[in-house]
Amino acid sequence: MNTIAARIADFLKEYPPFHNLSYEELMEIAMSVRVVNLEKNKTLFQIDDPLHDSFYVVAAGTINLSVIADAEETLLNKCRAGDIFGLRPFFAKNNYMMTAKARDESILYAIPIAAFKPFVAQNMEVLDFLLQSFATNTVNPSDKENRGKFISDNIVYSEKQPEIQYFQSLAYNKTPLKTSASTFVKDVAQVMTDNLMNSIIVAEQNLPIGIVTDSDIRSKIGTGRFLITDAISKLMSSPVITVPPNISLPEAQLLMLKNNVTHLCVTQDGSDKSEIKGVISEHDLIVAQSNNPGVLIKEIKRSINAKDLRSVREKLSHLIQNSITKNIPLSHITNISGEITTAIVKRAVEIAILEMGSPPARFAWLCIGSQGRKEQLLLTDQDSILVFEDVSADKYRDVKDYFLKLAKKVTATLEKTGYEFCPYSNMASNMSWCKSLTDWVKQYNTWMNTPGENTDEITGIFFDYEIAFGEIKIEEVLTESIFANVKNNLLFFDYLGNDALRKPAPLSFFKKFNVEEEGPNKNKFDIKTRALLPLIDGARLFTLSHNLKGINNTYLRFKQLAMIDPKHSEIYLNCAEAFLILSKFRTLEGIKNENSGQYINLEELSKHDKEKLKNCFIPIKELEELVKDNFQLTHFS
Repeated sequence: MNTIAARIADFLKEYPPFHNLSYEELMEIAMSVRVVNLEKNKTLFQIDDPLHDSFYVVAAGTINLSVIADAEETLLNKCRAGDIFGLRPFFAKNNYMMTAKARDESILYAIPIAAFKPFVAQNMEVLDFLLQSFATNTVNPSDKENRGKFISDNIVYSEKQPEIQYFQSLAYNKTPLKTSASTFVKDVAQVMTDNLMNSIIVAEQNLPIGIVTDSDIRSKIGTGRFLITDAISKLMSSPVITVPPNISLPEAQLLMLKNNVTHLCVTQDGSDKSEIKGVISEHDLIVAQSNNPGVLIKEIKRSINAKDLRSVREKLSHLIQNSITKNIPLSHITNISGEITTAIVKRAVEIAILEMGSPPARFAWLCIGSQGRKEQLLLTDQDSILVFEDVSADKYRDVKDYFLKLAKKVTATLEKTGYEFCPYSNMASNMSWCKSLTDWVKQYNTWMNTPGENTDEITGIFFDYEIAFGEIKIEEVLTESIFANVKNNLLFFDYLGNDALRKPAPLSFFKKFNVEEEGPNKNKFDIKTRALLPLIDGARLFTLSHNLKGINNTYLRFKQLAMIDPKHSEIYLNCAEAFLILSKFRTLEGIKNENSGQYINLEELSKHDKEKLKNCFIPIKELEELVKDNFQLTHFS
């Protein structure tokens, strides 16, 4: 048995969150692990099954996680060696909300929750990881309000997910001031002053028996109720409200309100009979809330200039960085980032209108490119168009002048916020991209019916747009016009398909990375052009050809394509996964170097990361073959 346990411990230590535990702890867990052999196509649990007493780690094989939505089974995720699934019993009491089935012969480690819980309570990293894993499997897409979405695509911090908010961890002071019951009040006050702390815990053998705050000093000493020569035991509030180390933000707020206190004492097991581990103040709750996406949105709405918006954009950068560090799925991060970025653009438009006065006509401000796809995690450039409603010929020039001036103010505000001007001038402040709805319809007609004439490859990004401000009906008319042009438009798909195939290959014939041969990025790998753009272009091409409206995000496009084209679902799902991995590589590079992350320094990557990167190129190749087959293309057509 010990040999089997050692083998299990050796396996677990290679994967998160188990790598945060000591080998002794892993051995203790491994002793209670049950090995489950699952034959191909065998179901481990299905929707509405009662919860198991264990969660699972894949040791070998592949487990498919799926749900039933609109009478169809939809594949949500594929779990391979080292992946964790079946965490629902940890965080919920109702039945399973998905089905777990072996795609091929698989071996699983069933880890009893009762045996694992003590290690979760003692290790914040482990708890964080489990929360983030569970976050991708919380909402049932068959629910009416979530229909059409995928489980892994819902925002972690959404109000619709109280379970996740409830388990959101909280940072606090892990080195609180402590004193004994017999210490004089004046000495305690001096210690608090010297350390710039607003609380001190009264302890006996490192167990909490009371707490004193600044408020106590003011209300009890300043009013003369107690003397500064009294023992602190007379002044302290007792008993102390104690909590465990893994307390969540909402739980802490609730306890403070319920007990009318401003501080909570953190102890080893949450009781006053175990060792002191820290103290949580009201200030800690405010700090935690200030990084909440909902709070950032409120800050944006209150902003009155570019400086205010820049402050929010910097907080967003920290939120993105912290979320990546905490291993929150990138689909959540892009979702949150996209909403906040759109809100910033909207506010920039509102500020410009407040300065210039009411617009002379209704209009729509559309973000295009990465902002339009809600994939902008780094401070890249801004891309936009402005569409105003049709007006009479005698008013056209004045109306367009107003909107050009408005657009120049908006783009200038966004530049000061941190979004650089587009080097190709693909912005609403360019008179070519600020015009009436009829003129825009004509523009798209030209692009789609005579592609390649008087235009170039950059027009692809104009098909990825998201309204940030204005009349939704204007956007809808534009969309209907585009999809009317799509029907039987072989010339357009020939152009788009060949454009997708023209991207330079990521690997050489000898499977080496194709790197930049000269210039400031010499010997670096262009992850944007060679890896991300083929996926972005391919997703756009198939989305248009399948008449999928209103889905701009590359990851969501692939997920949706997998649903409507089951014959090629495997390729689409692999592309979705590759897109997230590549996006994470680029984001980490950009955060590290404070740039767009376009060029990866391969020398700084581990052998494992290089292999991970190369594995992403396999679905890119499969997608290219699918483009050729579907649209009867070659690189030379």
